[in-house]
Amino acid sequence: MRTQLDRQLQFHQSALDLQAQRQQLLASNIANADTPNFKARDIDFREALQGAVGGRLGPLALSTTRAGHIEGAGANLLDGLAKYRTELQSSVDGNTVNMDVERAAFAENAVHYEASITFINGLLRSMQTAISGQ
Repeated sequence: MRTQLDRQLQFHQSALDLQAQRQQLLASNIANADTPNFKARDIDFREALQGAVGGRLGPLALSTTRAGHIEGAGANLLDGLAKYRTELQSSVDGNTVNMDVERAAFAENAVHYEASITFINGLLRSMQTAISGQ
């Protein structure tokens, strides 16, 4: 039987996982700002979180082709959700990374990640207070 605390922690854990993977995606965009024909990608965080909480997303099993292969823990949650960004200004080399947009998204995602950690700390602190009675 899942308690209210379990559900809230699962929600915040899903949010943290998605935010961490989105941060990697945004960092990849920034790192490839000078790569010709690189297409910047991002996700709709709301859609991804609804999928993760609803159980529609989860680690994807990696296929093994031989008995000696080690099974992986799973693939990136964002593989099917990452979409190409709309191009704001065309580039001669075909690169669609806009550093201002990427930096803003990176900073915003970092703030949301910190907020999720703060919510989890608050939930655990209130549970500890309820248990200890202080």
